[in-house]
Amino acid sequence: MTTLTTDRLTLRPHHLSDWPAFRDFYASDRAGFVGGPVGVRQAWWFFAGDRGHWDLHGYGWFMIEDATGVIGTCGPHFPAHHAEPEIGWFLFAGAEGRGYATEAARAALDWAWTVIDAPRIVSYIDAGNAASKRVAARLGAAWNGTMAAHDPACEVWAHERPAA
Repeated sequence: MTTLTTDRLTLRPHHLSDWPAFRDFYASDRAGFVGGPVGVRQAWWFFAGDRGHWDLHGYGWFMIEDATGVIGTCGPHFPAHHAEPEIGWFLFAGAEGRGYATEAARAALDWAWTVIDAPRIVSYIDAGNAASKRVAARLGAAWNGTMAAHDPACEVWAHERPAA
């Protein structure tokens, strides 16, 4: 598993000690755009699935840490129900408004191009999630006018492979 660093953040694999923050996020209304809120059982499956994705694909979601501790998660993934590889992100309460999502997602996306052989990576963003749309736009993505087949509430934002 890989660890990435930026000026302010460390992106690293999930540790069991991250579980309480992850669980609490998924129990909150903040998880509304990513399948929540959900109970402990479903949150555990999300947590374990994120960690297990690394074994199956060789890449996956990272936990995001700043100087204060774990503040969210982001990374590339390609679950069986998705049409294309995706890069996603979310921050825990109190971490928003400081550019952390963009910083973490930029590092994860730059790295993803080295391990994912695809012409593009997408972000499936709920049509009502203005904050994630702003992050995607800062990363250079654009909505291609289509909705995700696996979730018709989500727009497909395309990150095209950079020129060599």
